[in-house]
Amino acid sequence: MHNELNDLYQELILDHKRHPRNFRDMPDATRAVDGHNPLCGDQLRIYVRLHEGLIEDVSFLGAGCAISIASASMLTEALKGQSIETAQALFGQMHDMLTNDQSTVDPGSLGKLGVLSGVRDYPSRVKCASLCWHTLKAALDGDKDTISTE
Repeated sequence: MHNELNDLYQELILDHKRHPRNFRDMPDATRAVDGHNPLCGDQLRIYVRLHEGLIEDVSFLGAGCAISIASASMLTEALKGQSIETAQALFGQMHDMLTNDQSTVDPGSLGKLGVLSGVRDYPSRVKCASLCWHTLKAALDGDKDTISTE
């Protein structure tokens, strides 16, 4: 099973890197936050249009490694149309799954996002996968315009 999950991980990462979803500017965004990982140079900007507690639209622009772009692409697919509360809960699950070796989050419960659990096997890449999530959290919290994962 581990090889099947690893193959799926590689396939999804490459697909989302080559064809990122929601990779576009959003002039009517209610929040836009820049994220930067100075260790590897990943940079992205998350755009969110919020209305009555819902994420009406979410997109991103940026440049980075395959994991960083793929994670941002999957984030936008998972959260478009969701409530802010759902997004914040998903941030907590993703953060726990990516950073906690003893995580109780079942990757299977996260759909496609679950394949990112494979990043935990490569500690130097965790910040690549989590950059977009921290940037989204800053956008939803409305407290910062730029974040860094130093």
